[in-house]
Amino acid sequence: MTELSAKGPHASPSRREVLEGVGATVALAVPALVLPTGAEAAMSAPGETRLWYRQPAKVWTEALPVGNGRLGAMVFGGTTGERLQLNEDTLWSGGPYDPVNPDARATLPEVRRLIDAGAFAEAQTLANARLMGVPKTQMAYQPVGDLLLELPGAAGEASAYTRELDLDAAIATTSFTLGGTRFRREVFASPGEQVIAVHMVGDRPFDLLVGLTSPQPGAGVIAAGGMLTLTGRNAARAGIAGKLRFAARVRIVADGGRVAADGERLRVTGARSVTLLVAMGTSYRRFDDVGGDPDAATLAAVEGAVRRGFARLRSDATAAHRALFRRVKLDLGRTAIADRPTDERVLADRAAADPALATLYFNYGRYLLIASSRPGSQPANLQGIWNAETSPPWESKYTVNINTEMNYWPAEVTALPECVAPLVQMVRELAITGARTAKTMYGARGWVCHHNTDLWRATAPIDGAQWGLWPTGGAWLCTHLWDHYDYSRDLEFLRSVYPLLHGAALFFLDTLQTDPKTGALVTNPSLSPENVHPKGASICAGPAMDMQILRDLFDQTGKAATLLGTDAAFVAQLAAARARLAPDKIGRGGQLQEWQADWDADAPEQRHRHVSHLYGLFPSEQIDLDTTPALANAARRSLEIRGDESTGWATAWRANLWARLRDGEHAHRILAYLLGPARTYPNLFDAHPPFQIDGNFGGTRAIAEMLMQSRSDEILLLPALPRAWPSGSITGLRARGACVVDVRWEAGTLAEAVLRSTIPGRRRIRLGDRTVDVTLVPGRRVRLRGAGLTQA
Repeated sequence: MTELSAKGPHASPSRREVLEGVGATVALAVPALVLPTGAEAAMSAPGETRLWYRQPAKVWTEALPVGNGRLGAMVFGGTTGERLQLNEDTLWSGGPYDPVNPDARATLPEVRRLIDAGAFAEAQTLANARLMGVPKTQMAYQPVGDLLLELPGAAGEASAYTRELDLDAAIATTSFTLGGTRFRREVFASPGEQVIAVHMVGDRPFDLLVGLTSPQPGAGVIAAGGMLTLTGRNAARAGIAGKLRFAARVRIVADGGRVAADGERLRVTGARSVTLLVAMGTSYRRFDDVGGDPDAATLAAVEGAVRRGFARLRSDATAAHRALFRRVKLDLGRTAIADRPTDERVLADRAAADPALATLYFNYGRYLLIASSRPGSQPANLQGIWNAETSPPWESKYTVNINTEMNYWPAEVTALPECVAPLVQMVRELAITGARTAKTMYGARGWVCHHNTDLWRATAPIDGAQWGLWPTGGAWLCTHLWDHYDYSRDLEFLRSVYPLLHGAALFFLDTLQTDPKTGALVTNPSLSPENVHPKGASICAGPAMDMQILRDLFDQTGKAATLLGTDAAFVAQLAAARARLAPDKIGRGGQLQEWQADWDADAPEQRHRHVSHLYGLFPSEQIDLDTTPALANAARRSLEIRGDESTGWATAWRANLWARLRDGEHAHRILAYLLGPARTYPNLFDAHPPFQIDGNFGGTRAIAEMLMQSRSDEILLLPALPRAWPSGSITGLRARGACVVDVRWEAGTLAEAVLRSTIPGRRRIRLGDRTVDVTLVPGRRVRLRGAGLTQA
């Protein structure tokens, strides 16, 4: 992701089905998961599954998020007045567009020639003028508006105040006493009925004013019949006209009171409880179809929720959340600090003395992924699903040179494969728009996506050549398709996504260039995201990250074809091209080279936030302490040069990299910084700064990576366990090959591990230097005990 000053064939459900909660099936293979014993009753201590505070939120990064994948709200927890900031995942600016520059194809040969000649600055200037997308920016994710509640006539200070977010129940609750009345207000997002529900109850009758506002152009509100209806159109951006209609409705159900219009608001008088049901939608159907009917869909949603009733809505929503959330349970130990309010724990900056904070952060990351990415929704964007600004940082879109991928790093390992469905659907759509870009811009077959995309699935390079002229974004996304297969070993899913892998690989077979100095195949033009090399530019040929990603893409596509018994000639082409890709190199400072030339020591930003050339170590498995020790040591040296403390997401990536190097103390030191006030807001959102959710997801994966790693059919137990977590347990982690792993340790060493799988097979289990081979049979558990991995 750029700095703030920089620019940095399975059908999905129809939009109407998602809005109305019909529950259509998304074509994403999610085999039945093997749940840990007692999973339905699994609970953590309050300090591990509860964010809580003694005061309302004053700013957005203190508010608490709820979401159902498609709808989101930030709950401020006010007393005399309350604000819920509202989002719907398809409300973006603009409309369908194709930003490919018509001059690009004719200009490419000259840009490549300049790069080969070492005229990098000239090549970058030409690329900026003739290769970049038109417009040079993409569309922005937008807020719907605010739901505003007011207790008319309320005065004085509230007492006995508590505000909390229960991660296990997925409910935000605010409790307080005001003017002699005890109030309790609950907020949750229903994935089944597709509404956000607010329930407020008092121990005495109370009045309430309810309003709905929006920053969108031409938005208007009508109050009538116990309902607020907000309608409008989205904004234009960068010359792309707004093409979406949107609607939001608030249906009020009052117990013991009456509801009447009060201008553009609704007034509730004399109620003992009030339930507000909020539905939102747009006319978006697909990246090239904006013909939906949000008015009818939102009306159907609120009326369906009314028929369901609040109690059933609440129980159904919690059950649906727990079906995912309770698959994994983590215990890292707890101290008295865990009983303090969440903001105080972050501010204390004492992660080593508060191991339960790491547990809370892990649980929060899984909660956020469930809340921002479900089948039928859009993928989690730079802020998940939560955004209050019409001009958010980096448009709050999909940056696929690290940030979007990081959002999904925890999904497979922490037993949330369903949450990957929106990402898979986005790749299916990018393959369509990316095929146009590949043909028009490069004259190539297959498909390509550069470093950013948006709701409209734009795939051309944008922002500027120094950031955007990077062609391997789609290739990196394809590795997630392989991961989803490899964790499940579901051949039908692999068959469904093989055309995407094939198309991504085909593009590079057509566009790879021969390096005149070495004869190796390289990408040209490209860059190492988003770093400047010492030759006065970013763009170059064959940066290390590209070569690593393409080795994975070619290997995984070839394996997929072989498993599916198809495309033998294409597999041979891939193998031949893979053998010619420029290899990883070790530079004069002992570092893993970021570029083909040994430029690292002379690069202007030695502590750059991106560590792109270390992709081969993590998330890939190409660089490993056992199989490629020299490269692993070079990666370690590169990490030392880059430094431990960086932006939020970059800090999280570093923690994962040190975990892959099996250095638990170093990984924990970085994690402690991530969980401190410099990189974590009071509501536990990641502080880039500003807020980016990828740091949360990267931190969650880092904790899992410290406790269990898997590669092919090998499982590493406690590979990077730090001294700060001497005893603990985790149940329900997933390893590659449809395997579920429970681990318990005491005094820094393994006490017990339990493995089970839905498919038969052999696995090699590793604990330090000790290995044991086990046979897994569906329906049976393998239990290993102690440091000797004795099979019970």
